[in-house]
Amino acid sequence: MTPDLFSYRKYWAKRFGIAPQLPINRVDMDALGWDSCDIIIVTGDAYVDHPSFGMAIIGRLLEAQGFRVGIIAQPDWTSADDFRKLGRPNLFFGVTGGNMDSMVNRYTSDRKIRSNDAYTPDGAADRRPDRCLTVYAQRCREAFKDVPIVLGGIEASLRRIAHYDYWSDTVRRSALLDAKGDLLVYGNGERQVVEIAHRLSAGETVNQLTDVRGTAFVRRQTPAGWTELDSTSVDSPGTHAPMPNPYDEEPSGCAKESAGEKPEAVIRLRRRRTPLDQTVIRLPAYEAVKADPVLYAHASRILHQETNPGNARALVQRHGDRDVWINPPPIPLSTKEMDAVYGLPYSRLPHKSYGSSRIPAFEMIQHSVTIMRGCFGGCTFCSITEHEGRIIQSRSENSIIYEIETIRDTSPAFTGIISDIGGPTANMYRLACKDKAIEASCRRPSCVYPGICKNLNTDHTALIQLYRRARALPGIKKILIASGLRYDLAVMSPEYVRELATHHVGGYLKIAPEHTEPGPLSKMLKPGIGTYDRFKALFDKFSKEAGKEQYLIPYFIAAHPGTSDEDMLNLALWLKRNGFRADQVQAFLPSPMATATAMYHSGKNPLHRVTRTSETVFIPKKLKQRRLHKAFLRYHDPNNWPMLRDALKRMGRADLIGNGKHHLVPAWQPEGTGQQHEGTRVARKALPFRTQHTTGLPAIRTSSPRKSRRTGR
Repeated sequence: MTPDLFSYRKYWAKRFGIAPQLPINRVDMDALGWDSCDIIIVTGDAYVDHPSFGMAIIGRLLEAQGFRVGIIAQPDWTSADDFRKLGRPNLFFGVTGGNMDSMVNRYTSDRKIRSNDAYTPDGAADRRPDRCLTVYAQRCREAFKDVPIVLGGIEASLRRIAHYDYWSDTVRRSALLDAKGDLLVYGNGERQVVEIAHRLSAGETVNQLTDVRGTAFVRRQTPAGWTELDSTSVDSPGTHAPMPNPYDEEPSGCAKESAGEKPEAVIRLRRRRTPLDQTVIRLPAYEAVKADPVLYAHASRILHQETNPGNARALVQRHGDRDVWINPPPIPLSTKEMDAVYGLPYSRLPHKSYGSSRIPAFEMIQHSVTIMRGCFGGCTFCSITEHEGRIIQSRSENSIIYEIETIRDTSPAFTGIISDIGGPTANMYRLACKDKAIEASCRRPSCVYPGICKNLNTDHTALIQLYRRARALPGIKKILIASGLRYDLAVMSPEYVRELATHHVGGYLKIAPEHTEPGPLSKMLKPGIGTYDRFKALFDKFSKEAGKEQYLIPYFIAAHPGTSDEDMLNLALWLKRNGFRADQVQAFLPSPMATATAMYHSGKNPLHRVTRTSETVFIPKKLKQRRLHKAFLRYHDPNNWPMLRDALKRMGRADLIGNGKHHLVPAWQPEGTGQQHEGTRVARKALPFRTQHTTGLPAIRTSSPRKSRRTGR
């Protein structure tokens, strides 16, 4: 039985009370009367005491357990001096790269260094090193070599196993080994860090903590009493169906349960009689997956099959003469626990030491409210599922309303507008499988692809009620929805679309069809463009009924695995027909551990069983081709016309070159144009008398502040 997050007996240091903000230096500690910290969190982000920042949630949660928690934010990593400034922690160092993977934070999809960092005062771009999780952990070890080091955050989650690293173009070891940590926490981490802190404070050593769910550690061999399965026997050979059509309406997989037919994945699991809690699956060794991309894709497939807390088994992977052992995922938080976590006494402000410096990510999310976690969409390019899991964890309506009232009553910059109430998606609040038994046994990567599972509850009533109650609060002028919207779910509830369009859109609404063509969509696990058309029809209808001029901003990805030049041409033609001009565009960025990244590296499709002769995926890898795919999205930019003309001639589509409305690019070239330029992945409707300019940060699937604030720990 999983203990309630707040059921532990509080540590003796609770007598020191609640800190206005967690200390970041000795002056802060002296003001609190502390002689030492029990736990020190080292982070790559500036310290903002707000529940959208992982270090704040973990720090406040540990404080609520009675521990004294200090923060070392963005330390100077060139020596160990900054890592000693709070003294030796009594229990452990908690090390995180921050709300984003540090390589995604620092580099573009073209491997160029970014000019700013949204999580740093005044957006400075030089306040964290490459792979800062590893660098920080090594400096902690230099500072106090006998103190346990617990790694966490999204960088740890995505690098917990041998993983392809896009920036070095190689498969790297588990970050646990490179960082020389004692434990690695993956996922949001609340259950794990609370259990670790209490067990260490009770006298256990870090080497004894081998049974904590949601953690990884190093051991020499499989202990007695465990059944070890080879991963090739788990993903056994057999007949498998062709890739489903994204336009099909009949779902597959666990939806068959409702008709009395058991999903193939469930059948395979039930044939094995070994107890889940004493079974470990051995993946191909690090050296093998590094040398063989096919084995890498196979290992990725197995890892993604073992992510459901209800049926996941432990995984083990050999690195040299040691095993990296990964326990099953943590049990999701209950609504009661979620309420308590978000009800902790955050000041909701950057640390006072930053003075008047601007922290861009904070400015974007300071008046937003997280209402849920997790995502069952399963998009292959996205890291939410790998980090937060598929099961939706929702707060209660009362808890959310209380936080909105707190913002209204305490924030000095509040103007009456809540910038967002959402999560990894805007509209998965309280959605879940109708049958808990099916949910616990399901191994589908997505509950909404190729169609919405019949066992999925898609009722938006609770969310509509929340919106209505929130906007009726005194002092609240507007509640905006800025989280990414799952429009394939929204069309199941026209009343929700009406509510959204009538009250909660500030002129533009972001959605992410990502592409128009079946090839890339099938590799993304995204619905067909017909679903977008149905949503647009509803959105336009309800906007018109409300007397509002509102527009959709569709997001698209260039150069995703499975995307041909012809696919990008067809997307460009769709954009032109529909009057869209992309302000800026973004090529696919292979983030560590994502399924699409396994496709990118291996050329295989791990959505199906991987063999030497299994499906080969076309990968647009070369820089010239990636730039061409981005140029198709900006077909209207004269700087891209020379490249597009050459490509159209090569593709036998010179008929699209000319000066008519049916042509894609003109035959003439304005003087002084023809140079490429780059930007982010946004498309906006071409409107008369409107400037087409977007502000904000690079909109990479795992890196926009609004997204990663819900995924980073």
